[in-house]
Amino acid sequence: LIEATTRTNYFRHGGEDPLFRSGGVPYISVKIRCSDVEELRRNRLLFEVYVYSSRMEGIHLRAAAVSRGGLRWSDRPDDFRSEVMGLVQTQIVKNAVIVPSGSKGGFVTKRSFTDRDEMMTEAAEQYSTLIRGLLDITDNLVDGEIVVPEGVVRHDEDDPYLVVAADKGTAHLSDRANSIAEEYGFWLGDAFASGGSYGYDHKKEGITARGAWECVRRHFREMGKDIQAEPFTVAGIGDMSGDVFGNGMLLSEQIRLIAAFDHRHIFIDPDPDPATSFAERKRVCDLPRSSWDDYNQSTLSPGAMIIPRATKEITLTDEARAALGVSESVTRLDGEALVRAVLKAPVELLWNGGIGTYVKDADETNADVGDTANDPVRINAGELRCKVIGEGGNLGFTQRGRIAYALLGGRANTDALDNSAGVDMSDHEVNIKILLRMLVASGEFDLEARNRLLAEMTDEVSELVLRNNSQQSLAVSLDEARSREALGDFAALITAFERDRLLERGAEGIPSSDEIQDRAREGRGLTRPTLAILLSYAKLHAGSRVLESELPEDPATESYLVSYFPRAAVDAAGIERLRQHRLRREIVTTLLINDLVDLMGASFLHRVARDTGREIEAVVRAWQIASSISGAAEFRADLDRLEGVYPTQTIYRWLFALGRVLERTTRWVLNNVERDAASLNAVDDLRSGLTRLREDFVHLVVGEDRDLFLARLAELGELGVKRELAERIITLRFLPELLDILRIAQESQSDVILTARAYYGVSETLATAWLQQALRAAGYEGLWEKRLAQELISDTAKAHRGIARGVLAEATGEEISTALHHLLERRNREHLRYRELLTEVRTADTASLSAYAVCVRALTELAE
Repeated sequence: LIEATTRTNYFRHGGEDPLFRSGGVPYISVKIRCSDVEELRRNRLLFEVYVYSSRMEGIHLRAAAVSRGGLRWSDRPDDFRSEVMGLVQTQIVKNAVIVPSGSKGGFVTKRSFTDRDEMMTEAAEQYSTLIRGLLDITDNLVDGEIVVPEGVVRHDEDDPYLVVAADKGTAHLSDRANSIAEEYGFWLGDAFASGGSYGYDHKKEGITARGAWECVRRHFREMGKDIQAEPFTVAGIGDMSGDVFGNGMLLSEQIRLIAAFDHRHIFIDPDPDPATSFAERKRVCDLPRSSWDDYNQSTLSPGAMIIPRATKEITLTDEARAALGVSESVTRLDGEALVRAVLKAPVELLWNGGIGTYVKDADETNADVGDTANDPVRINAGELRCKVIGEGGNLGFTQRGRIAYALLGGRANTDALDNSAGVDMSDHEVNIKILLRMLVASGEFDLEARNRLLAEMTDEVSELVLRNNSQQSLAVSLDEARSREALGDFAALITAFERDRLLERGAEGIPSSDEIQDRAREGRGLTRPTLAILLSYAKLHAGSRVLESELPEDPATESYLVSYFPRAAVDAAGIERLRQHRLRREIVTTLLINDLVDLMGASFLHRVARDTGREIEAVVRAWQIASSISGAAEFRADLDRLEGVYPTQTIYRWLFALGRVLERTTRWVLNNVERDAASLNAVDDLRSGLTRLREDFVHLVVGEDRDLFLARLAELGELGVKRELAERIITLRFLPELLDILRIAQESQSDVILTARAYYGVSETLATAWLQQALRAAGYEGLWEKRLAQELISDTAKAHRGIARGVLAEATGEEISTALHHLLERRNREHLRYRELLTEVRTADTASLSAYAVCVRALTELAE
């Protein structure tokens, strides 16, 4: 530990009265590089800071130089480090959607008081000690230059980024933290601790609950139910005074809250009227302080009960028993048994807005869970009877418990995904304040004007945050379907992450290789909780690779930087100041990777990098070019607006189609765009040619491609899709072919429309489109078979281009069809050979990959 220690505050202030800085009590802080300690290495953390005094102990764990997470007042003096260690692992996964990686801190007080106010004062003072201990050994930025703290000898690199957030027991202390940061002259000012007096109030905005509600709505939408318009039953963990529970239970006027509990009371309303109960919940929520005991019992349905949780003997009413699904043979319950009954209630939604772990897997022990306070009420996942879980709170379910529930048909994500909106809003607050601080420093804004602008942007910041929740839950839904169709891709991804020590299969509850093979044989995929974890790790891995590359500097990615901030902030600061943002590269990387992975899925980057032999960052760049030239962002925005207009599965089908096109186009870019070509130039060159082709597409396409185009057009017309959008959707399907046409036109120095006629003439005559589609649809399971099929698709496209170039060379002064006829006449022997093989493949019940390979080889010989 001594050799791994990189900084300490012991020698600050010239050695006089060392550490005499907080409440008159000396304290010491040390910073440890985790990779230098064998016992810490497996946690994949960068630094651990330990702060000690006679009145407190505290730690702060960070996964990367740029990390964020909350500081909590722990009530576990014997193992608070274990508590924080578990929380930081969740935070790392949760932060995959935002700019920083995960961090977490915690402290315990060594003195206790019976008077609550005295105890709160003590906690605030020791929180201050933790803050000072961290800032004592953190670099500062002054006029853009690193300033090392006085009296600190560094055995590590520059490290100026330190932000903290509220957590259990510290929600009211952000202003205190910011005042200490100002005392130190710390460069972040009141961006140091988000959520202070001039920050975004998470409870007031209800942002965490609203984010989780986006995920809940998607679950129900996929089940064919609109919970904003149709009544549905709910059981919950929490009470109306709580941020997540209280705000969550006001997000639909159709909620029928059957039962809930917190640490004080158990609430049962067997047959609530949605409108009446909504109004009463809102009244209680608006009280300065409240509990379930404040609920107006005259508004409850017959048989309702509000009981202190500590009650030793409870006789249920018949209505309560029926609502909770309790057996008639059970006549009396104590409070703990009734809590378990609420958790097991046969409702549509179980909404967790509380603190504690209440559901585990049957194979886990209470000791495995590590939450002794809730051991008496915890149930196994197999006992749940709800249809959907909404995790507004943290750690309500073990990961193995979620997976077990999902395997039984329940719908759940993870807490890290469902409730990420809170940390997302905090991240936006910090980065907006960093941007606006430049305006304050230049004298263009005073603090009052800055604060006014922050308040004005609240709604837009909320919209940006909620979109992330919606897109992440959508990404899990898309991967859920993909994993049933191509489970091998996910198995390969898991193996690669495990090999690179990015994840531990057992720790995350991910099935073994044998279990995955069994699921593949049964046509089952991975569960949503597992897919949510893989999604986060895919983002973290790709983000780290892109951040090390030059891609965030590419002008083609600047739109991601602009889109991160509210419009008013961009207008106030201007593009030049955006470019000067301290975390510009991290912001660009985060948004680019979110954009890619949310649409393409967790396995896409690994699969394409493996198949092409290219680096992850090269694949990301190619995808960004493919996305730009295809207009994918505009198309996705159109589909967002159509959610609720068309069936959910129809929207998903179009998104799958877009993903397939972008994968093919990404591979095309990797093969055809120079590695050192500027992305922006490549996009502009390709987009201008594509515009003309897509406008004339309906007049150019022939043969089977035309039949497919017209069939899809008619199908969309029957759904009521406008003709313009329908043509955009369908022509995207042919984007790689249109890019091939552009390439041929450029190489042949031919008119692009003439080239298109030659290209589609070859396609119609030689059935190359059918051949490529057959190879894509064959569904080979083995890795090498998939790779060979991909190579054969590429060889077919290459041969197609070669023959089309030959036709253009032949076509001087004559019709395309005549030129093609003459070319094939000269290559008659090769043409007939290919025709014979193609006929055999097309008429076979099941053509082997070898048969396709022979056929493609014959086409290649024809093109030579």
